[in-house]
Amino acid sequence: MLTWVIYDIVKNKSRTKVAKFCKEYGLYRVQKSCFLGDLNKNEVDELGLKCKDLINLETDAVYLFPVCEDDFRKIRLLGNSFDTLLVSGKLQALIL
Repeated sequence: MLTWVIYDIVKNKSRTKVAKFCKEYGLYRVQKSCFLGDLNKNEVDELGLKCKDLINLETDAVYLFPVCEDDFRKIRLLGNSFDTLLVSGKLQALIL
């Protein structure tokens, strides 16, 4: 399922590690503190646990928003945005 990961983390070290985890799970950076990609339920749970261990629960926040395909298609993008086909896994790569 497509999942948004959005965070507000005070410490650079923790913020960098959360971004690294997001990339390791194959998520695409949409903005500086926002990632999006296709994760299964177990991956969402694992990523959530890893983030929880890294952040200060009193000062930081990490949001994991699963989005169904129907709702994702309703998203309106304005300006310089991300490639929706790439993020949703609909874009197939051809390797020669």
